[in-house]
Amino acid sequence: MAESTPHHYRSLMFYQVYVRNYSEAGNFKAVEADLKRIKQLGTDVLYLLPIHPIGVKNRKGTLGSPYSIKDYRAINEELGTMEDFQDLIKTTHAEGMKLMIDIVFNHTSYDSWLFENHKEWFYQNPKGEYTNKVADWWDITDLDYADEKLHDYLIETLVMYAKMGVDGFRFDVANLLPLAFLKKARQAVLKTDSDSIWLSETTHGGFTKYIRDQGFTAHSEGEILQVFDMAYDYDYHPFYEGYLKAEKPLQALVDFLNLQDEIYPVNYVKLRNLENHDFGRIAGHLKGDKTLLKAWHAFGFMQKGATMIYMGGEFSDPKHPDLFNKDVIDRTGDDLSEWIMKLKKVTENKVFYEGAVKYQKDALHDVVSISYQKGSETLLGVFNLAKASGTMSVTIDDGTYHDQLSSKPIEVKNGKVLIPTSAFIIQSN
Repeated sequence: MAESTPHHYRSLMFYQVYVRNYSEAGNFKAVEADLKRIKQLGTDVLYLLPIHPIGVKNRKGTLGSPYSIKDYRAINEELGTMEDFQDLIKTTHAEGMKLMIDIVFNHTSYDSWLFENHKEWFYQNPKGEYTNKVADWWDITDLDYADEKLHDYLIETLVMYAKMGVDGFRFDVANLLPLAFLKKARQAVLKTDSDSIWLSETTHGGFTKYIRDQGFTAHSEGEILQVFDMAYDYDYHPFYEGYLKAEKPLQALVDFLNLQDEIYPVNYVKLRNLENHDFGRIAGHLKGDKTLLKAWHAFGFMQKGATMIYMGGEFSDPKHPDLFNKDVIDRTGDDLSEWIMKLKKVTENKVFYEGAVKYQKDALHDVVSISYQKGSETLLGVFNLAKASGTMSVTIDDGTYHDQLSSKPIEVKNGKVLIPTSAFIIQSN
């Protein structure tokens, strides 16, 4: 569990795929055909959004939400067969990557196999209605974990996929699930796969408090990290989103990044993501500005934790794919693949994933430096998040250094350096 999570997980890069909208074909075979490119990007873990049949009752949109699951132990026939899925696992492994799937154990569709066969395993409100605790999620009905038989069924499902070769699980709204169940499930899976990677979608703090205020379970990040190897950085997102929308200052974002390093376990791993299937495209927020896109990608990669690229992000896709309808990603924008490859190489540096981190905003500009210190070695990145110009102070000895991104020399003189157009990353011994 989190106590044994290795520090080098911070160097992992995840590639998030929504199979339906990854290609016109929208199936496993199309993803499989593109695995070499995905691997070349620097991907360690291919992470798939839910792959199961989607409920019809109360369906959202034309094709429905993949998070309204009809049968945990079956494959959505739109994506392919179980054999196609197993082929994808094998080919992913052959390319040197792991494969992770999305697990949605908080709820099912109203016409799910479980709901039709085990209504006693579902939540009922005070009126006796089968429903959910969040009004917007009207296409699903919540599970009730009071019955241990439900625990057994879900754990057996996880073990089934682990035996099939699935290398990890991303749990949807993980902090709404009982901690005792999660601990038991993790132990059962580890008996099949001792290297299984567990990722928590721990919800925004405001949402967590909302659920708690209704009288329901919503665990804190600290509690969740007892079970999971890593967690989404949704605790940081209000500051990130706030800055992009010009509602919060950059200093608040930097202060929170430093706070994370104070309040989480020594081996914590956050999954840094500029965008995902829930949060809008960074290229959309930045209006496709390639200079800023490069700066923000570099800033994201250098934050303490693993990194996730949402399919199409490497092509600067500005449009957020529709979750409920066919909406294929756009691959015609600025290609950031080489930039991402360089950033991934930086995160494989032991100083990055084992060093002591410090985040600092420049006093005059919206420019951030991130430094990692391990013994006599320093890894320093500077990220120009608002197209500033001029000089800034840095905490590295005077000298001329090699920029690991541009391969150009970077001169530090009198403790100051020229602010880069986008970003630079240098190392001192």
